[in-house]
Amino acid sequence: MATATTAHSSSPGTNHAVTRPNMTAVGTMVWLSSELMFFAGLFAMYFTIRAVAPDLWAERTEALNVPFATVNTLILVISSVWCQLGVFKAEAGQPARTGSLLEVGKWGMREWYTLTYIFGAIFVSGQVLEYSEMFSEGISIDSDAYGSMFYMTTGFHGLHVTAGLVAFLLIIGRTFTTRRYTHHQATGAIVTSYYWHFVDVVWIALFATIYLLK
Repeated sequence: MATATTAHSSSPGTNHAVTRPNMTAVGTMVWLSSELMFFAGLFAMYFTIRAVAPDLWAERTEALNVPFATVNTLILVISSVWCQLGVFKAEAGQPARTGSLLEVGKWGMREWYTLTYIFGAIFVSGQVLEYSEMFSEGISIDSDAYGSMFYMTTGFHGLHVTAGLVAFLLIIGRTFTTRRYTHHQATGAIVTSYYWHFVDVVWIALFATIYLLK
């Protein structure tokens, strides 16, 4: 977590460093806690309805393309790795690459976040493709209880991923509009990573629930 440090003097000639958490980071974590409660409610609905209609779940889950969803999940997980590498560069005050594009070791936050955006966009596109396949199998949001829960859980998560992609565009765009990369900009990049890691972890739980446990 990003922190801010101030000097406090308790007696003449003696300074004590006082470190307090960055309030932007704290606010983001509090907000993500509320988002966690939202998804917890979706999970509760999913398990409750599945317990009531086990036969429907046994029938409908046959339409799931587990190998495709597994690859799509790996894409999202890897995007979190790129995101964290971008965070390291943001913390080091390096917004952009210092060498050629082929010199990956000299990439800055901008390049790693662009790669994160690309992987995230591929994940969302994969979800859209999967939805089209589910529709062809006769499973829609209003077809039955399974369809409603499948699209509600994965759809709300997809909206959160899309919001994260928009945030990445804003963070990347800000590196082009200012000459000096400030602590405020670095904080924005860091809290965006909190959000991205959050949607990543939520999806892993959704994947395990929907595709593995069925």
